[in-house]
Amino acid sequence: TPRGLLKVAVTSIAEPFLSGPLVASFAQACPGVTLEVTVTDEEFDIVAAGFDAGVRLGEVIEQDMVAVPLGGPQRELAVATPGYLAAHGAPAHPRELVLHRCIGWRRRPDMAPHRWEFVEDGRPFDVQVQPQVTTNDLSLMIHAALAGGGITFGIEACFRPWLERGELVPLLEAFLPPFPGFFLYFPDRRNQPPKLRALVAHVRGVEGQAMGAGR
Repeated sequence: TPRGLLKVAVTSIAEPFLSGPLVASFAQACPGVTLEVTVTDEEFDIVAAGFDAGVRLGEVIEQDMVAVPLGGPQRELAVATPGYLAAHGAPAHPRELVLHRCIGWRRRPDMAPHRWEFVEDGRPFDVQVQPQVTTNDLSLMIHAALAGGGITFGIEACFRPWLERGELVPLLEAFLPPFPGFFLYFPDRRNQPPKLRALVAHVRGVEGQAMGAGR
């Protein structure tokens, strides 16, 4: 029976893990495991920091890790409120974003704001917007945009509740194709502890159900 403390470092944009159902169903399935989730956007050696596993986008996972898909393909979106767009218009091309008020993300105060990445005719490019507001907090980005503060940019799944209600409007979708999404990752060891094996099996089971429902 899986038991003990299981520590997982999760990026703040990993909505498939952080939305609640996966964690709740794992807790119900494995009552002997205490799951400790640390939400952090810092990139570091999870093993050296004492974590059992992590959840990140695949592009930033070390090559010597085992990675299990979580949540399927993702894509980024630029979004704003209908009121902001009525007052300021909608950009027709990503390069027009420099003419708009933008709400950006910055991992740390000593780093440049995250560049907004797009694809045109199969070629990737980025736009270095000059955000009027920058933060490392996803919730503030969303709520500032909802208050009419400007255009913000992030993973579509994080915006989905407001998109479905029409409170936020997707922008520049033609320039934002899907990409491989999040992965649960952990060190490649011959003898994994039962608590980690249980989480891996649970994630694979949830992914299998999602794929079956999508057929």
